[in-house]
Amino acid sequence: MKKLLSAAIVAALSLSAASVFAANSQQNKMGECNKQATAKALKGDERKKFMSECLKAPGAPAAAPAAELAPKDAMKACSAAGKGKKGDDYKKFLSDCLKAKGPANMK
Repeated sequence: MKKLLSAAIVAALSLSAASVFAANSQQNKMGECNKQATAKALKGDERKKFMSECLKAPGAPAAAPAAELAPKDAMKACSAAGKGKKGDDYKKFLSDCLKAKGPANMK
């Protein structure tokens, strides 16, 4: 009985650790949509509708305003927005995007 319980605990810990390290783009998108819904103070049906639309939208959700994007987050958002661009075009896009602190702030 003790061995079975120990095996179950080890398996549960392994699964939870794996899920922590297995963050994928859908989880990132969910996190960004959730942050935006919280920033807009949405609740109830309005929040559900916003989350549904945000998650169905292609690509990454709209970036937060510049004041809310940390450099690391701006880099992720700009890199995702620049997919498909190559070489000098990508470098220029990334530079301009980072100066604007995110793709949503670009003109």
